[in-house]
Amino acid sequence: MNAPYDTPLDEVRSQIARGCKASRRKPDDITLIAVSKTQPPERIEPLLDQGVRVFGENRVQEAQDKWPALRERYPDVKLHGIGQLQSNKADDAVAMFDCIHALDRSSLVKALAKAMDKAGRRVPCFVQVNIGSEDQKGGCAIEALPDLLGSARDADIPIAGLMCLPPAGIEAAPFFALLAKLAHDNGLSGLSMGMSGDYETAIMLGATHIRVGTALFGARD
Repeated sequence: MNAPYDTPLDEVRSQIARGCKASRRKPDDITLIAVSKTQPPERIEPLLDQGVRVFGENRVQEAQDKWPALRERYPDVKLHGIGQLQSNKADDAVAMFDCIHALDRSSLVKALAKAMDKAGRRVPCFVQVNIGSEDQKGGCAIEALPDLLGSARDADIPIAGLMCLPPAGIEAAPFFALLAKLAHDNGLSGLSMGMSGDYETAIMLGATHIRVGTALFGARD
C-alpha cells in the first residue's frame, strides 16, 4: 500500500490546495518558497527535480556559495532573500536575489536604492513588519510603516507587499489577519506570511507567499 503522500512536497501541495479551497482561492495564486537555508545542494536538487523553482535563503554569503552552480543547471530558479539584511550587504543582495523580504528600516532603503541604481536592476521588496512588537525581532514598527513605505516608493524600490514573523508559541492567525489589514490599508496585495507550522492558516488569511522549510526538508541538524 502506498503512503498517503509520495514526497513531503506532495503533502505541502495538498495542504496548500486545502487552504485555498477553504478560502475560495486558487493554488496557482500561492508562491511556495522552499526555505533552503543551511541545506546542501544534494538536498536541494530533489526539489528542483520535482519542479520547485522558488527558494529562500537567509544569508547572502551562503547563497553566493551554493547557488551559482545550481543556477547553471536550473537557470529559471528564483531566489528570495528572507533573512535580516545588513546595509553593507545591499550590493550583494541585489546581485543575488530576485526578491528581498526584509526591508525594515530607512537606512536599508537608502542602501538598497543605491545598490539597485548601481546594478541597473530593481529588485521587488517585501517590507517586514514587527507584527508582535517584539524587541528581539527585526521589522519596522506598525506605526512607522506608512513612512517607510513612502521612503521606499520615493526611492523607486518596487514594493511586493508586507512580510511578518508572528510571535512563537501562540496562535498566529490574529497576526496574519493584522498584516492583511495593514496591507489593504496601504494599497498592497502581497503577503509573505506562513511557515511550516502555520502556512495553511496563512493562506486562509490571504498569504500570497509562504516560506516553508522543515515541512519540505525535515528538521534541521
